[in-house]
Amino acid sequence: MEYEPAEYQRLEIRQFPARTLRETAEGKYWRRFRAPTLAQQFGPISHIDFCQQYPYNFAVTAATRVTIYNGLTRSTVRTLSRFKDTAFSGSFRADGKLLVAGGQDGVVQVFDSSSRAVLRQLKAHKRPTHVTRFSPDKLHVLSGSDDVTARWWDVTAGQQVLRLDGHTDYVRAAAASPANSETWATGGYDHVVKLWDIRAGDNLMSLDHGAPVEDVAFFTSGSLLATAGGNSLCIWDIVGGGRLLRRFTNFQKTVTCIRLSPMAGPDTAAAPRLLAGSLDGHVKIFELDTFKVTHASRYPAPVLSLGISPDCSLLAVGMSDGTLSVRKHDRPKVVAGGKPGGAAALLPHKLRHRPRLTAANFQYFIRGQNAKAAADDFKVAARRKARLQPYDKLLRQFKYRDALSEALETRKAEVVVSVLEELAARGGLDGALGGRDAASLTSLLRFLCKFITEPRHTKLLCNVVHRVLDMYASVVGVSAEVDERMEVLRDRVAEELKLHAALMDIQGCLEPILAASLAGLSLAEPMRA
Repeated sequence: MEYEPAEYQRLEIRQFPARTLRETAEGKYWRRFRAPTLAQQFGPISHIDFCQQYPYNFAVTAATRVTIYNGLTRSTVRTLSRFKDTAFSGSFRADGKLLVAGGQDGVVQVFDSSSRAVLRQLKAHKRPTHVTRFSPDKLHVLSGSDDVTARWWDVTAGQQVLRLDGHTDYVRAAAASPANSETWATGGYDHVVKLWDIRAGDNLMSLDHGAPVEDVAFFTSGSLLATAGGNSLCIWDIVGGGRLLRRFTNFQKTVTCIRLSPMAGPDTAAAPRLLAGSLDGHVKIFELDTFKVTHASRYPAPVLSLGISPDCSLLAVGMSDGTLSVRKHDRPKVVAGGKPGGAAALLPHKLRHRPRLTAANFQYFIRGQNAKAAADDFKVAARRKARLQPYDKLLRQFKYRDALSEALETRKAEVVVSVLEELAARGGLDGALGGRDAASLTSLLRFLCKFITEPRHTKLLCNVVHRVLDMYASVVGVSAEVDERMEVLRDRVAEELKLHAALMDIQGCLEPILAASLAGLSLAEPMRA
């Protein structure tokens, strides 16, 4: 009777359940910010502000200067150093043509961002001015100082229009409402956030944050306000009379800065995200529908400031040791009015200049591969030869020892375990383990030391360890490297047994407690009935 030789069935690698939850789309999006570009400043970076106009340059305030970086190349464009002492809060105007900054001497200066010229010096504050912001109308500036006042300036006239009194400690934060340019929020170290009608200087509302306020930010709608201070982050309903909606205590140390990005997140769930940095070195991203932390990044030093570009292409973080970290996303968002001409203007240009498909282009030779067959076309199934791995080829030739060695070279536990199971099923496990020299035996012992305590592999590998010890007990002491691996294996097993004993002790302590609690519940149910 004649038999036809069957084709070799390649080894199926055993699939184990995932150890952790799969990464979400949100996590993948924030991890796509590539390795950071680092720049060392001359002091702690107290403020970062992005221009709202393309190419989204950003201003970094540190020590006695404000440095403007290019949003495309991340190189230095110019440095503003017309300060007598420490500079604070360098912020762009909406059109990016002007920049305002405060100083240790209390003077508020307005610069031409393209020429570094000082256009205005606003002098009224008696103590350091830590916060300066341009108004949405581009004609006014709000400043907050350690003299416990906030002041409203007319940039054109270079004069103070209004003085806002009400804080009892340093004013360190300010923000304008996106819904109404006449509504401003200021926060101070008196734990209070005040809302102002800038037209008359009236205090509309006071919110008690419960800790010195470091930063404030309005939501895009203008109806909600986020405040940061202490180790907490608060969300307030302004329209609802200043009602506290949520308080986050996800930080171990003081929250120093917050930023709201209207377009952050993956394309499938793009929505406003709240970014918060803290002295514990973490930057956390909050999703604003459920107010949950969707991602967190760890930085090597306390975070003092952060900023994100309007198209979400750059994430800049400033630290207390003067390190500026700038990370670039490989898929920036499309912003209306961003790039000159817009994305829609580029499309017809591409269509008009579509290259002609000729033999000079490699696409000529792969044309039609993605075409779908019609209903009446005859389909010829292509038979592709199975590509075998090196250990598969050796298993087909019954070279079991070499097959196991090739599997060990992959350094993948799933591959080695699958080969060991196949060898056990074929009855060739002893042949694969025996007859090894010192180098190959060391490689096998190294794998056993690493994975014998893994619960998913322990049962099989314990059997393998027993066979190895039986085979090579007579040669212990011949090779120092093999003896060292044997000792490591012994210590790993002893440590695991010690851990199991401790867990059994804990289980013995918990069982009486659980039994008593269950008995108490069973007695309470008849009494309720």
